[in-house]
Amino acid sequence: MMVSGCWIRLLPGNLPSGGYFSMMNMGAQPVDLTGVRTDAYGTAMLHQTQSNGSTSNMVMVDKATVPAHGTLAFAPGGYHVMLEQPKTPLKVGISIPFTFVFGDGEQVNAMCETKSAAAMSH
Repeated sequence: MMVSGCWIRLLPGNLPSGGYFSMMNMGAQPVDLTGVRTDAYGTAMLHQTQSNGSTSNMVMVDKATVPAHGTLAFAPGGYHVMLEQPKTPLKVGISIPFTFVFGDGEQVNAMCETKSAAAMSH
């Protein structure tokens, strides 16, 4: 598994921030992302934005499946990591270490860059 393009959209105050990235599965079997850990936040949960006509809502998901020989993007308007309770004040332009945990036990580390609330992509 490879994780690339990781970034965090910092929101002001105590609003939850969003984590975004791309995952590439080079194997012949689908792999599930089952969790994300970082020491910078109290909680990091997998979420998906689901549109329902004119409204959308965010739902927590237990896993996100990366297809065999394929990619899965966590991007605004789709899958994202909901980051809550920052342990220290964070500012734009720093990099935070994340650990991505997969259903087969594999763990991948990546650095995620913080960006302003106005950012929509890496």
